[in-house]
Amino acid sequence: MKKIVSVVLAVIMLLSVAAFAEGEYRVAMITDYGDITDQSFNQTTYEACKAYCEAEGIDFTYYKPNGDSTAERVAMVEKADDEGYNIIVMPGYAFGETIAEVQEEYKDTYFIALDVSEGDLGGAAVASNVYCAVYKEELCGYMAGYAAVKLGYTHLGFLGGMAVPAVVRYGFGFVQGVNAAAEELGIAGDVTVEYVYGNQFFGDADITAYMDNWYQTLGVQVVFACGGGIYSSAAEAAAKVDGGKVIGVDVDQAGIIDGTYGEGLTVTSAMKGLGATVITLLAETVAGNFSNYGGKVEALGLIGTEPALNYVQLAPSTQFSDSFTEADYNDLVAKMFNGEITVSDAIDAMPATTVTVNDLGTVK
Repeated sequence: MKKIVSVVLAVIMLLSVAAFAEGEYRVAMITDYGDITDQSFNQTTYEACKAYCEAEGIDFTYYKPNGDSTAERVAMVEKADDEGYNIIVMPGYAFGETIAEVQEEYKDTYFIALDVSEGDLGGAAVASNVYCAVYKEELCGYMAGYAAVKLGYTHLGFLGGMAVPAVVRYGFGFVQGVNAAAEELGIAGDVTVEYVYGNQFFGDADITAYMDNWYQTLGVQVVFACGGGIYSSAAEAAAKVDGGKVIGVDVDQAGIIDGTYGEGLTVTSAMKGLGATVITLLAETVAGNFSNYGGKVEALGLIGTEPALNYVQLAPSTQFSDSFTEADYNDLVAKMFNGEITVSDAIDAMPATTVTVNDLGTVK
């Protein structure tokens, strides 16, 4: 997470705004069903908010709901408002119903929502005091699948959490990337992807046993574990097999995975620019520019050919090698940005491939 904080501070320096009345804005973050140590959405959002607010001298706090329900998330919005917080940051699709319920009641509060789509709002229109960022997960999923095959992996797995649109985009993008790299290398007939959803966003004994079968019996070499804490089951199973690997998601998960389960387990992570989104929107809100963003659901993806500046990217900890170098990655991103490589964002059916994809439904 130190790398994330460093990037956040760098962005703050670029976006820092002097012209605001100190004390005019107070920032609160509300966690979803996780907490601020989850090495994922909540932690990244918390650290970005905290770093920005400390740098700008703005009061900041966070709230953790007592449970995983809309009513309990709404209660935290009410508490934040009662305590005088007028910018509220909310990470994760679970806040869709919360936003639909509170946006009109708290018209003087600015809501910044990460990964909340129009569908998550249940038909409600996005009010002018709400900004929702969604991400083009299919793009960084593609990058991860492409890189994995280029790095020499031919039997891969995708373990999704729940089959919500963001997770499906990650998975289908991953499959497209695997297929493209295999075709380039002329090995499509030798590449297989096992594909399943755990139907939850956390690992447990059942999912670990399923992953054990993949690694130990089927011979899966690397699994893209895509869904909050579900990575724990894939990492635990990978650690039991010589050469077993995992791919992280949303943030650079190498720190938590390698630190907990074994050094070098994480090939890469398919990342979203959560911290950059938070910093940008907080700075723009404090500068009085929220009207440029309010009322929108905006899909964030590639904004240029420099990988580190994009809202979707591979982790800095990626295990590059002679078969897939950092220069190769830069070239891949440039081709995607320039339109030489296109990635479908359709989620209605598994992408057509020349590699073998075993669509296994759900673990449970």
